Amino acid sequence: MSKNVALVLGSGGARGLAHIGAIEALEQRGYTITGIAGCSMGSIIAGMYAAGELPKAKEWFLSVDKQLILRMMDINLLSGNSLVKGQRIIKELEKVVPDRPMETLQIPCSIVATDMIRAEEVIFRSGSLFEAVRASISIPLFFQPVQLGQRLLIDGGILNPLPLHVVSRTEGDILVAMDISGKDSMPVQDVYEPIDVESKLNELKKTGVPVPATWERQIRLLGKRVDSILEHRARDLGRKVSFVSVLDRMSDIQIQQNTLLSLRLTPPDVHAVMRQYAYNTFDFDKAEQIIADGYRIMNEALERYEKNK
Repeated sequence: MSKNVALVLGSGGARGLAHIGAIEALEQRGYTITGIAGCSMGSIIAGMYAAGELPKAKEWFLSVDKQLILRMMDINLLSGNSLVKGQRIIKELEKVVPDRPMETLQIPCSIVATDMIRAEEVIFRSGSLFEAVRASISIPLFFQPVQLGQRLLIDGGILNPLPLHVVSRTEGDILVAMDISGKDSMPVQDVYEPIDVESKLNELKKTGVPVPATWERQIRLLGKRVDSILEHRARDLGRKVSFVSVLDRMSDIQIQQNTLLSLRLTPPDVHAVMRQYAYNTFDFDKAEQIIADGYRIMNEALERYEKNK
């Protein structure tokens, strides 16, 4: 059985920290990564690994807290196309791993962005590593797009959240996908709780306040009526979603469907999946837990693969 791996790391915000655990699982099981590709958060981890600096990057991500996340948000007040400029986070990453030409990385690395003008994939295999990363992580409306010549580049996950077809491969290697946008249902909070009228009446009686029998009947009837209204509202899913959550869900569905299309067009030998709603996009302060989940998920996928070989 071949132990050489072409590894593809998907997009998914903070869930991308699971890629660190996935790589550790591969290496501990004796696999050798000979080529790597990624987009969005997957591009950061792919670039760090290809540069031979993943342990240093892991240590930095484990130190990230909510305060550091806020300090990295260089708010963009002058432009109407994004909330954040996105340069400060790149400068922070360069403190951990200095920029370098992609041609000099230890293994071939492919990073994917999207040209929003031409609606085309842009694949980086040479030039500045962090210029490629900055383009690939440009979440629309959040990070400012990156202009390169006549191209305006945004998040690679818009067109291809799991770029299986772009990774450099060696003969006989295993194609491994770490998919962190697995199909999932949108979490909808159930805010309905039945009213316990009897306990409320008992509490009232304990205070010594006299409660006539006619009052008790009226209170029970009123409680049932209010309970019926609340239950009806709880069943109305439209009340539980906002304008923002609708837009967010539209993006989630697009990413899920594009991921499924990529998997059908280029089926991997090993497909490790983290569900899309396992963590939020900005849960970077949960790094230790996410990395551990990535390690577990990849181990389980490799066990299934090895059992069938």
